[in-house]
Amino acid sequence: MAETSAVAEQKRMKVLVPVDESEGSLYALRWAVDHLFDNYPAGLEPPEQEQAAVTLVNVQPIFQPFIYPAGPVVYATPAVIDSVKKAQEQNAATIIARALRICTEKKIKAETLILQGDAKDKICEAAEELHVDLVVIGSRGLGTIKRALLGSVSNYCVHHVHCPVLVVKPPTKLPHD
Repeated sequence: MAETSAVAEQKRMKVLVPVDESEGSLYALRWAVDHLFDNYPAGLEPPEQEQAAVTLVNVQPIFQPFIYPAGPVVYATPAVIDSVKKAQEQNAATIIARALRICTEKKIKAETLILQGDAKDKICEAAEELHVDLVVIGSRGLGTIKRALLGSVSNYCVHHVHCPVLVVKPPTKLPHD
């Protein structure tokens, strides 16, 4: 019996998929659920030990309540801070809802995690703390100049996460699209 549970644990892969408002991140999620997990016909549930362990992570930036214009420092009012926080919560909820819909359509069970901070660091920290087996991350396809100026979250994760990282690039658009 103990051998059966060991085999069950081996089948259960823990996958972390960071999602944001970009189509690239949702494409990576679709790719992961289509290629990494068995898809069961409608009405059939996978055995408990084969159910996927997918964690969807959305990272919202920390709102800085002050602005540095050319003159003195300007602080945001409490009403503005509350408004921005509420907008961030709604944005995160919308993103997570879209991602959960993709998982639900494929009968994949998913957990969600909404974090605040720098996306690169928070994704790496979450992968480490959750002891995931794989991080599947989308690529926005930034050009060389934009990538040099803005940095690449996927590139950072490839070099700093201590488990395999799969970068999923969306298909290139055809000229007539």
